[in-house]
Amino acid sequence: MSKKIFVISASPRKGGNSDRLADEWIRGAREAGHHVEKVSLRDHTIQFCRGCLSCTKTQRCVIADDAAAIVEQMRTADVIVFATPIYYYGMCGQLKTMLDRSNPLYASDYRFHDIYLLSAAAEDGRHTADGAVTGLQGWIDCFEKARLAGTVFAGGVTSVGEIQGHDALRQAYEMGKNA
Repeated sequence: MSKKIFVISASPRKGGNSDRLADEWIRGAREAGHHVEKVSLRDHTIQFCRGCLSCTKTQRCVIADDAAAIVEQMRTADVIVFATPIYYYGMCGQLKTMLDRSNPLYASDYRFHDIYLLSAAAEDGRHTADGAVTGLQGWIDCFEKARLAGTVFAGGVTSVGEIQGHDALRQAYEMGKNA
């Protein structure tokens, strides 16, 4: 059964290491017959959440920027994939801002169930991505139909393209193919 998959790349660098993980995940998912759309946050204007909570009543944000269209794509997806570089052992600010701005989803009739996290970092320690996983899990916990279905981490990659040949690319491809 074909799924509608929405991939959000938070990499500030086109072709960055986490962006490449996303592309491999997408390649696997498309080969499996799924419909996949990708958005790169670097190409959009997304302001910080103001904490006004108007969206909890209206299911719309009061801020007029690109976040509303991204949130709508999230709402109608069966699967959401987040790709982020790891900065200071957590997800990058661009992704955190997007998660904050997705607050209108809480009271909506969202479709997504499976959430995936792809991440890359210069640090190669076993727990390098734990902060990002914990942060995303906090967001997922607010959606009773959703679950963290899988993660892929590429450690030891800094410069654009350094991920080439890393086993995490194969893992991302396989995870996408089996989504």
